[in-house]
Formats: sequence, C-alpha cells, structure tokens
Amino acid sequence: MNMTHYMSLLADNQPWNLIIFMAIPVIFAETITVTEFFILFGKNTGGGLRSFNRVCSILAGLYFTGIFLYLFPTAFVPLTVNGEWHTWVDVVAVSFYLSGVFFLLPLALLDLGLIARRSPEERKMKLHFIFVSGFLVVAHIAMIFGMVNPEIISGMAGMSH
Repeated sequence: MNMTHYMSLLADNQPWNLIIFMAIPVIFAETITVTEFFILFGKNTGGGLRSFNRVCSILAGLYFTGIFLYLFPTAFVPLTVNGEWHTWVDVVAVSFYLSGVFFLLPLALLDLGLIARRSPEERKMKLHFIFVSGFLVVAHIAMIFGMVNPEIISGMAGMSH
C-alpha cells in the first residue's frame, strides 16, 4: 500500500518516530486540555494544577517548535522542490501537521509571559484554550488525511459518476 509521507514518517524507525512525532505532542496537548477543563470549570487560576498545565504548555510549544524546525527544511521543502508529494492528501496531512507550530509556539510564549503580558487573566485563559484547541484540530486533520492511501485519490479521476 502506498502511504502519505506523514504516515511513512510515523511508520519508519518503529516505535521511535511514532513516539517522537505523534505520541509526545498529542499526549502533551491532551494533558493540557484535560487540566484546562479542570482549571476553567473549577475557576482555579492558581495552584499546582495550573502550574503543571503551564509547564506542559511551555514544554509542548518548545518541543513542537523543534519538530517543526527539523521537519520543515528536511522534509517539507525537499518534497515540494522535488515534486515528490503523493497527491494533495499528502500535502494536506504534512501541512496541517506542521501548522501545529502556529498554535503550540504561541501557547508556550503565552505561558512564558512573552505575549499578552498585560492582558487580563480571563483573556489569557481564553487564548490558552484557543491555542490548545487549534492544535488538536490541525493534528486530527493531519492524522485523518495522513491515513488516506494516496493511490485511492490518484485513481479517483477515472471513476465513473
């Protein structure tokens, strides 16, 4: 079976690529999300749970920025320059995966106090929730399109309607 570069990346070097490129970022995002719910519904903006949430957010943002800085020049650019994409679903899967940096990096910067520094706590919490939610959306879109067999898409042009 043919597979997208996203799925190929996860399948290669088992189990390490799966852990490095999917498990760690998604576990961070899910941990942040779950703790975020407890913080928001309990209106607990301080304490140990918020500190844990903040540490996870910073680590997730810095970690995924490292992934982006590694994969963009070593995978995305060469695939584009050499025209090696496996149909448009491959481009969607990899692009949405890498776009996670636009959510996790600002999440880290927010918790490091480098952005929205003078914003009220409620605004920061909204931004925090938007950033982690945005990452989960793009990560799931990447996963869905990443699991599609590109041969199906390239063979669809000849389908009778």
